[in-house]
Amino acid sequence: MKKYMHRMADDILEKKLRAKGAVLIEGPKWCGKTTTAKQHAKSVLSMQKPDEVEQNLEMAQVNPSRLLAGDTPRLIDEWQMAPKLWDAVRFEIDERDEFNQFILTGSAVPADMSQIYHTGTGRISRMLMRPMSLFESEDSSGEISLCDIFAGEDISAENKIDLGRLAFLICRGGWPKAVGVDDETALMQAEDYYEGVVYSDINRVDNIKRDSEKVRRLLRSYAKNIGTQAKITTVMRDIREASKPEEISKNTLFDYVKALKKIFVIEDSLAWNPSLRSKVVVRSGDTRYFTDPSIGTAALGLGPEDLMGDLATMGLMFENLCIRDLRVYAETLKGNLYHYKDKNGLECDAVIHLKNRRYGLIEIKLGGEGLIEEGVKTLNILEGKIDTDIMPSPSFKMILTGVGTYAYRRKDGIYIVPIGCLRP
Repeated sequence: MKKYMHRMADDILEKKLRAKGAVLIEGPKWCGKTTTAKQHAKSVLSMQKPDEVEQNLEMAQVNPSRLLAGDTPRLIDEWQMAPKLWDAVRFEIDERDEFNQFILTGSAVPADMSQIYHTGTGRISRMLMRPMSLFESEDSSGEISLCDIFAGEDISAENKIDLGRLAFLICRGGWPKAVGVDDETALMQAEDYYEGVVYSDINRVDNIKRDSEKVRRLLRSYAKNIGTQAKITTVMRDIREASKPEEISKNTLFDYVKALKKIFVIEDSLAWNPSLRSKVVVRSGDTRYFTDPSIGTAALGLGPEDLMGDLATMGLMFENLCIRDLRVYAETLKGNLYHYKDKNGLECDAVIHLKNRRYGLIEIKLGGEGLIEEGVKTLNILEGKIDTDIMPSPSFKMILTGVGTYAYRRKDGIYIVPIGCLRP
């Protein structure tokens, strides 16, 4: 058995259990939800256990409280198979009047919400778990802390990840089963995940059969439009170019996208709307991303060598990798990650905004002095537009790179940090 690798989610889960009766861990399949939950649970109910699934589903209908009996915190894995368990958990928490009672895990949002009568507010806390960041998979040295950057401290580290290794890490993704194995085996995990989504998982979310070829084309279009605010009409055009125009309608496409979001394959980035000195219009559309960059490379049929031969595409996939890691790190700091773009085309790849109103502006660049200077210019222009009479100045400005040799703070205060050195 492989040694358990500590996740950022461990710390978040522990804190939430101390403050709530139950914690719901959501996220994509294979990201490690159950494994992490088992590190904290004292008893386990596996709803998908083959020789017990039928009786578990029946018991959930006639006597759900029986399934909740056990040492606490009790893990209920894939709870969404029996949505009635939600209200049973909520009721049991009220009856026991204790924290640290249940952990629920689910790789899909329940299809039938009509069986749930209470939101769980005040009793059940939610958290989203993603595939492993480079720090969690021990591919980042973690020498540079986001906390130190927020504090304005000087930094220094050397990056050990070269272009070839970075291409591999993008295609491998953050799937726990892909970590600590040989490269060929590691790359197969993302490919298998992708095939599972196309042929099975997107149907199981609500037991509606969907066209696997349309799913492929949709995911391929999403991969081509990573890091953009591509409209659904753009995605539809991409799909139709590879098929007959009448093969997919807008309503069908919306249904497919909704299903992919329910199983946490797609995770778009919300728009950041700061207070600006000018009246420039901020685009409010979401920016397209996968929950892990390896889904995008699998959708396009690309491997590490392909990325090495097409640095433009690699740059887009690298951006998705950075967004994945920054989301994990921001959540650890009790913050959120956003994307900024205005009608004039000024764009900032990532904005980490903490709950204490502190925030940092981040441009993501694969590498190269010219691209770094381009990113610096963007950050300075955006900072100049922010109305500091209404909101504070950014705590930091940072260029997050792929293959830079060193992490350091420039004389103008801007941080240059390779992703292979970063941690929360």
